Amino acid sequence: MAARSLQSVTITFGLVTIPVKMYAATNPRAGVSFTMLDAKGGRVKQQYISAESGDVVARTEMIKGYEFEKDRFVTFTKEELKSLEEAASGAVEITEFVPAESIDPVFYEKAYYLGPDKGGAKPYRLLADAMRESGRSAIGRWAARGKQYLVNIRVVEQGLVLQELLYADEVRSIDEVEMPNANIDPRELALANQLIDSITSKTFDPTKYKDDVKDRIEAQIQKKVEGEEITVPAGGAATPSGAKVIDIMDALRASLKRKQGGNGASDDPDESRDRKPVAGKPTAKKAAKKAAKKSPTRIVRKAA
Repeated sequence: MAARSLQSVTITFGLVTIPVKMYAATNPRAGVSFTMLDAKGGRVKQQYISAESGDVVARTEMIKGYEFEKDRFVTFTKEELKSLEEAASGAVEITEFVPAESIDPVFYEKAYYLGPDKGGAKPYRLLADAMRESGRSAIGRWAARGKQYLVNIRVVEQGLVLQELLYADEVRSIDEVEMPNANIDPRELALANQLIDSITSKTFDPTKYKDDVKDRIEAQIQKKVEGEEITVPAGGAATPSGAKVIDIMDALRASLKRKQGGNGASDDPDESRDRKPVAGKPTAKKAAKKAAKKSPTRIVRKAA
């Protein structure tokens, strides 16, 4: 099924304009979402309570405040804040091009795929090919939803991606992390490189990984939908009390020995990459709908 565009914008740099459509690059709704209920199965709702009087405060009676000192606020009305918002222009203005590798991924935020809009196929392809050949990415500004976003337009195999970026004051420096000095033995370095080589693949394949916690939750949901009793193990999951300190050389040698046959793993780091992924099981929601038609359910219902 073809992706549905979120909106149309125009990329501009100099006198060049490129009409494009934006598409969601991620699917955060793919996770499991729960609804909060009371003990009888009824939905609960959130209320705001005044810390001074204990009364319920309606949203229409609320204003926003900024705490500049302990328990001291300056307040803003909706109209005041609205006047400070950035007006949406419908354009992404490119301000500069930089080497693609110069952008630290720690600055990355939400990503969108860009596709050519009507009349934009040729300039879109021209920009993508030029950035690919030059090894550069575009930096620009985009006004939307009342905010001004710093963005990176980068080239991928099939086209362009618009990546929202954090501003400099939103990213902490690794210099803030304490880094004690440590002397490295050349033999340790050689063993570490050997271990890295033994588990190196040619490229990152995200389909090799799955969210095991999500799978367990969906499996339990399906059991409950089908009326199966669930037994929770006593004590829950074991929590490690702390890492055991061992000699680094012993750890490296043991890791290499296990990789080279101790656990039956293949010596070919690319073997797992070449395997075809196994078709996944239907999600809990789809399975639940199917089960509901043929199996009695034990679902907590809202009290009358």
